[in-house]
Amino acid sequence: MKKKRVFAKTLGCKLNYAETSAILESFAQEGWQISFGNEVPDLVIIHTCAVTQQAGQKSRQQIRKMIKKYPKSRVAAVGCYAQLNPESLENIHGVDVILGSEGKFNIQKYITDCDKAVYIDVTSPGNIKEAVPAHSLIYDKNFGRTRAFLKIQDGCDYGCAYCTIPLARGRSRSVPFEKVIADAVKLAEAGYREIVLTGVNIADYQSGSATIVELLHELETVDVGRIRISSIEPDILSDRLIRVVASSSKIMPHFHLPLQSGSDNILTAMRRRYSSAGYRERFLKAIEAIPDCAIGADVITGYPGETEEHFQATLRFLEALPAAYLHVFTCSLRPETVLSKQISSGVCKKVHSEIARSRSKLLLDLAEVKQREFALQYVGKALDVLFEEFETVKNGEIVFSGYSENYLRVSVNVKDSYEPVEFVGSCKKVLIENMGEDLILEGRFVT
Repeated sequence: MKKKRVFAKTLGCKLNYAETSAILESFAQEGWQISFGNEVPDLVIIHTCAVTQQAGQKSRQQIRKMIKKYPKSRVAAVGCYAQLNPESLENIHGVDVILGSEGKFNIQKYITDCDKAVYIDVTSPGNIKEAVPAHSLIYDKNFGRTRAFLKIQDGCDYGCAYCTIPLARGRSRSVPFEKVIADAVKLAEAGYREIVLTGVNIADYQSGSATIVELLHELETVDVGRIRISSIEPDILSDRLIRVVASSSKIMPHFHLPLQSGSDNILTAMRRRYSSAGYRERFLKAIEAIPDCAIGADVITGYPGETEEHFQATLRFLEALPAAYLHVFTCSLRPETVLSKQISSGVCKKVHSEIARSRSKLLLDLAEVKQREFALQYVGKALDVLFEEFETVKNGEIVFSGYSENYLRVSVNVKDSYEPVEFVGSCKKVLIENMGEDLILEGRFVT
């Protein structure tokens, strides 16, 4: 019999990508064939995101695009946007299944028929008690083997005023310690060279008496070259955690440390758990302790109540901070959050859209300066680069690209005869010679 095909499209964070892989792996174990969209699938899964208004809009657009592209396929919309806005998805003609944060892991729900036109399974996130394990695909060695995502935690207890994640994913909970280690071993045995730890608030990891520090100690025993920590909250970037990274040859010198604002007044309004001085202290402590450490930051502008003085405080704060890169967001008002209720009750007022755009432009300009300054430090130096992809350019030359240990994008243009497929997934030392217009470092192999 011909195998049924399943195709998935993922939007949003690394955690979503890890969870999509887990869902696909479950289908593969039941005899389904994973499709990459080059043939008509029997089932199309769109893993949605709702962290911003734009993310929600992109989720709806992607659903409509998949329905138009595969009109005969069964279409399932799952994940955060499906959890928060099932009624808006139910009204999209062509959607067959809507699954929230818990139901998306049960593959039977994707193929269950019901009396209604659309099968919906969305339960309260408050009822979700466990973190479902998830990681990048391992079932077929034909898939890429460079960087794998490994879920260690889900949900969040922080309750930031603007954030919709707790409403979509529920309270903080962790994947059991032994399961995380076992899955890391599987990923290493499958040939992955780097494991990226993912979750909503991964430094909040707690399994029995084990914290993120104990987990990292044990992960160092796994036979994989690189372990990378993804986004981590500033208030739990502890001295112990910094020491673990500083003393490790496997844990990469890279943190993504959300700032959101350099104004203490705005941080308080956001219900963040640190001050600007506390953030700076943690940031500089990590930079001082960990050689070549790259730290990136999220920053939100246009937050309701943000004055010009507040914005200038953020700008000055970031100008003085040795950040490797910045991710800039204009505040997006999400339904049912504390912030949306404050707006409705008149506690605070929205920043005019033109002012928010102007401030965002200034921060984006600063972001480019920061990225350029950090990367240029490495011109003339050698970096270990894990190569992830390649493309053939003019005259048959091949451009390989990948990431350094401290998350700098590096490309190497070669004229020699390399076997591209075998080369991808290897780690090579590269002498950095210059920076391209796209801020990607360029270099040559060190022989």
